Amino acid sequence: MPKAKIHSGAAKRFKKTSSGNYKRKSANKSHILTKMTTKRKRQLRGTSEIHKNDKVLIDRMMRAK
Repeated sequence: MPKAKIHSGAAKRFKKTSSGNYKRKSANKSHILTKMTTKRKRQLRGTSEIHKNDKVLIDRMMRAK
């Protein structure tokens, strides 16, 4: 039986924390940043945890048991 592959797009976007949740980066922080205010760019910095309702979907994409 072949090994089940994980969703490669989800693997690039989500990392599992020690508590079993997933962390993610903020969107809109990749390019065309010159027109964005410094305050907005600063607020988009860092990571946050996903919403609990999305955990089931991401578990399925990451093939987590």
